[in-house]
Amino acid sequence: MPNQPQPNQQSNSRQIQIKVTDDVMRGVYANAMSVVHSKEEFTLDFMNIYPHQGAGIVTGRIIISPGHMKRIQAALQDNLKKYENQFGKIEEAQAPEPMGFKTA
Repeated sequence: MPNQPQPNQQSNSRQIQIKVTDDVMRGVYANAMSVVHSKEEFTLDFMNIYPHQGAGIVTGRIIISPGHMKRIQAALQDNLKKYENQFGKIEEAQAPEPMGFKTA
């Protein structure tokens, strides 16, 4: 049987150049996250909450397909495992007290 490309290989390999703007390169801090979903998509809101001020802001929103969410989950699990193998076990942070959100 002739060599056939594996499912993850492309016979016409091309490189895709990804550009990152300065604002995106700088990054944003998030200390909370909210996940909601419908049949068609997952929405991940990353937030920076200021508990002492009773305020917060959504610093980023990512909307993805369920299939892509599965790949993200696998990539995160793989990277957590690699991190713990290199630096030691991560202790899960204690969950914050429940708080209500009011959208502006």
